[in-house]
Amino acid sequence: MAHRVLVVEDEEDIALPLVRTLEREGYDVTRVDSGLDALDHLDPAVASRRVSPVDVVILDLGLPDIDGLDVCRRARTAGYTGAIMIVTARAGELDRVVGLDYGADDYLAKPFGLAELLARVRALLRRTATMAPPLQEGALRIDIAAHRVYVGENQVSLTGKEFDVLTVLAAQRDRVVSRDRLMSEVWDANWYGSTKTLDVTIGRLRNKLDAAGVTDKVVAVRGVGFRLEAGNRDA
Repeated sequence: MAHRVLVVEDEEDIALPLVRTLEREGYDVTRVDSGLDALDHLDPAVASRRVSPVDVVILDLGLPDIDGLDVCRRARTAGYTGAIMIVTARAGELDRVVGLDYGADDYLAKPFGLAELLARVRALLRRTATMAPPLQEGALRIDIAAHRVYVGENQVSLTGKEFDVLTVLAAQRDRVVSRDRLMSEVWDANWYGSTKTLDVTIGRLRNKLDAAGVTDKVVAVRGVGFRLEAGNRDA
């Protein structure tokens, strides 16, 4: 089954070539031109009635009804766990950090080349291509094939990049994973943003694991990287 891509773009001269290119690459593409229409596709309570879920969202920020950042935040709050790639003319580092903090997985500045965008979409989908067995340690279970994380029977809602970072750390449990390795394995080779992106993602991941009652901790090793280590389960 083809991956579903949702293009959220109100400018026809950008949206139409993008949709045609994605369709030629074999993707099942839906295009909407407003934030509210996008949320209708991304809210799991609504999307569950559709044939298949959206795998990747290509999201413009300058929408006519609500800001794309608000779409991103509200989609994540509603429980959407697929990949979100922001495309926008807002190319400053602060804009990138804010977008990632709102739950985006990647950020592409306009104008962009279609070849680069396709490469980034493929990178976002790589994690779904590997049918690997679940990683499990205590109550924490990472189902790589289904792209889901559980604590006991409860699912933890993570963004694509949060999931990828956790997967890399869990595979090297109790060993330090360097910042360079995390950046190279989780982010596309064409990523030109600041490494602060990693810190933002780690911070969000820690908060979500803590809120879910996970005792395992993502520990920073100064000047080297990060380590996933078992917490005190008797505390």
